Amino acid sequence: MNEVGTGSGSSKWQTKELARTFLEGVRGAIPGADLQLAVIGNITRDWSPTAGSILDLGCGNGILGRYLMDLLPSARGVFADFSEPMLAAARENLAGRQQAFVVAADFATSRWLDAVSPFAPYDIIVSGFAIHHQPDGRKQELYAEIFSLLAPGGVFLNLEHVASASVAGQRLFDAFFLDHLLAFHTAADPAADRQAIADAYYNRPDKEENILAPVAVQCRWLEEIGFDDVDCFFKVFELALFGGRRRPGNEAAAAMPPPA
Repeated sequence: MNEVGTGSGSSKWQTKELARTFLEGVRGAIPGADLQLAVIGNITRDWSPTAGSILDLGCGNGILGRYLMDLLPSARGVFADFSEPMLAAARENLAGRQQAFVVAADFATSRWLDAVSPFAPYDIIVSGFAIHHQPDGRKQELYAEIFSLLAPGGVFLNLEHVASASVAGQRLFDAFFLDHLLAFHTAADPAADRQAIADAYYNRPDKEENILAPVAVQCRWLEEIGFDDVDCFFKVFELALFGGRRRPGNEAAAAMPPPA
């Protein structure tokens, strides 16, 4: 495992407490995690079976990029995040992998490209539950920057928290997610209390940093930028996996659509 780059950021995600809460108390409770990875694996085997370069953007502890490196043993993996506690978790999980590079980079601005461009182009760029913290205009800019880093035929997959179409849908998701949080915590502590878990969920310190956008809108942004075969490949309430690929010959510079 190698380390390069520098990062910045004043988000709450820079705190060890929030990073630990997410990795230990939320990430493992996300519904359908195994199926999400299976879908990513199926797309990878079909669209990019010989991928040699992977970028895990907003990598957290590196779960998505590590899964892809296991699937593609000869591939190089670049793991980028701006949160030092998350990068520490990634370093621990990637220890001993000579083809893994941990990069400190904050994609809140285009300066993150300085840290990851030396490894470009990428055959696969994946992101998990990270981009939704950016304003919609910045999301669109970021998707265009991702497009510019992809090799011909390269694949982008975003496993993301997206907006419900209605308040009623949001309430359904909250109840669904709380059921999974309770089951997850009860497995470790049979005395876990649903109300206490609900209070922590609704009052979590990172909630104010969520800027959710509907998956259909984000797929449209990808198409406008130039991605082909754009689709939502998995969706359960507000959890979605969507993306597309840069077909060979699609070399036009990504045009920035106006913010929605």
